[in-house]
Amino acid sequence: QVHLAESGGGLVQAGDSLRLSCSASGLTLNKFAMGWFRQDLGKERDFVAVINWSDGDTYYTDSVKGRFTISRDNTKNTVYLQMNRLKAEDTAVYYCAAYRSTDVRDLYYYTARRRVDYWGQGSQVTVSS
Repeated sequence: QVHLAESGGGLVQAGDSLRLSCSASGLTLNKFAMGWFRQDLGKERDFVAVINWSDGDTYYTDSVKGRFTISRDNTKNTVYLQMNRLKAEDTAVYYCAAYRSTDVRDLYYYTARRRVDYWGQGSQVTVSS
């Protein structure tokens, strides 16, 4: 049974940094593309970032480019999201996502929620201004 467990969320001030972790079990991480989505109250769950399994190529939504970095450690079956220079608008529940589809050249493919095969339970990030 696949299980994704996020950790590392919390309450910070604008300009601070946080690192989210997603620990995966029940799957072999190096056979999945991995990503992060976020959802604020009353809004849809939106794509944040993705990293593919083969060469570590990444793709980000425009609002986090230059501030967030997604990475993976296949030996630890863990994916990370380093978030720097946080803003109040980054406040949301952050969800880890796993995709079975890996033979994809254009990483924009992974921005659609329907492409996700497995979700984590979410981790709250609150940024005070």
